[in-house]
Amino acid sequence: MTSYVAAIDQGTTSTRAMIFDHSGRVVASDQREHEQIFPQAGWVEHNGEEIWENTRAVTAGALAKADLRASDIAAVGITNQRETALVWDRRTGKPVYNAIVWQDTRTDKIVHELGRLGTSGSTAAGGSGQERYRATTGLPLATYFSGPKIKWILDNVDGVRERAEAGDLLFGNMDTWVLWNMTGGPDGGLHVTDPTNASRTLLMDLDTLSWNADIAAEMGIPMSMLPEIRSSSEEYARVRERGVLAGVPIAGILGDQQAATFGQACLSPGEAKNTYGTGNFVLLNTGTEKVMSQNGLLTTVCYKIGSNDTVYALEGSIAVTGSLVQWLRDNLGMIATAAEIEQHAKTVEDNGGAYFVPAFSGLFAPYWRSDARGAIVGLTRYVNKGHLARAVLEATAFQSREVIEAMNADSGVPLKSLKVDGGMVVNELLMQFQADILGVPVIRPVVNETTALGAAYAAGLAVGFWASEDDIRNNWAQDKEWTPTMDEGTREAQYRNWKKAVTKTFGWVE
Repeated sequence: MTSYVAAIDQGTTSTRAMIFDHSGRVVASDQREHEQIFPQAGWVEHNGEEIWENTRAVTAGALAKADLRASDIAAVGITNQRETALVWDRRTGKPVYNAIVWQDTRTDKIVHELGRLGTSGSTAAGGSGQERYRATTGLPLATYFSGPKIKWILDNVDGVRERAEAGDLLFGNMDTWVLWNMTGGPDGGLHVTDPTNASRTLLMDLDTLSWNADIAAEMGIPMSMLPEIRSSSEEYARVRERGVLAGVPIAGILGDQQAATFGQACLSPGEAKNTYGTGNFVLLNTGTEKVMSQNGLLTTVCYKIGSNDTVYALEGSIAVTGSLVQWLRDNLGMIATAAEIEQHAKTVEDNGGAYFVPAFSGLFAPYWRSDARGAIVGLTRYVNKGHLARAVLEATAFQSREVIEAMNADSGVPLKSLKVDGGMVVNELLMQFQADILGVPVIRPVVNETTALGAAYAAGLAVGFWASEDDIRNNWAQDKEWTPTMDEGTREAQYRNWKKAVTKTFGWVE
């Protein structure tokens, strides 16, 4: 009798394998970071082959730590950094270029060119500019998404377009790359994705969950490159014979933020979570009806379990939160470890008037300003290291409030509490400030790494390890709740100053 489910969490900074028991508790975990490659300002890349080697290593590591074998694992699920685009040769398995990461802004000119096509009578979508594909895909035209990244690779890497048009190349977000390799790679690897990942490409029709041939043609992307879109929870294939999980069903795929939503048991319309990772991502389950945002949010697929109806979500995507702490550590050397930032922030009562807007990759929701760049404003001689540390943490909470206000406006239902997860939720000062600036309780679950848990749930449901979504609801348990303590006058004054600081970042890139 198999007693566990495994999940591979291929994230922006690291790859992790985790093993869960039936109660949703962590049995074992193994993790490896991969190199962050910055060829020039605004460019962010990953080495796809390094990520695959790390995936193999951490999977073996997690099994070894738990003293388990493949026969103990009922299924494995995959969750991944979304929008990060990789193109590889189907015969050799070699990437033609590094993976272009979701934070990368090199496609800015491509995005503007695609926006202008609407004025020339093209029929791929309605309108022009940033809203060109929103009615079909739920997304604004932005550097964030995979489609323009594929076009950049085809346009800029020698010989690649010809190979793609000959049918020799494949595209995938990182879920597809991992799955293809786990199932044989060049020797019969399965080229598949799920709707949560496909909906982040600017190429998928939200209603039909199929690739839109007109948009693909407008971007010059051969349809032969695109993976088959299957549900988020079904048995796709079994792990190839050479892997440590040989013979285990691969049965779940969810993009990381949708996986966290599933792992947080936000399974009913109106339930929302905020994941605090490299960036922050607020998702609100809107049920089987897609809600088109009027306030700068994304309309996306939340999940599709087997043959059940598609569940949609509104999403507020924030590019830089945890990576701002990483930048403070690695680029400036102000702290030695990420945990130190809370110690420095606790040395002061407030931010001393300083606000840090981390528009390193422009601003995502609700602004979608690729011309913005980071700024620290409000500096005086009074400001010290503690104030800057506090301003870094507060930037995460202020940005989260902006997207939650947009979510409240789109849904018409004000959020009454916020479930939180991800690496930064261990920072208690940040969690208290988040409750204060929102004016609602913030709730952390016992298992705060819910991204991997969500992928495990999707895989386990497909093979009957968990009987239904009720099992997921019953497994969810609260660890801690923070309630607001800040008076409304202070809250609104600080938020006004933040909004003023944001405007100072606009128009920096011409």
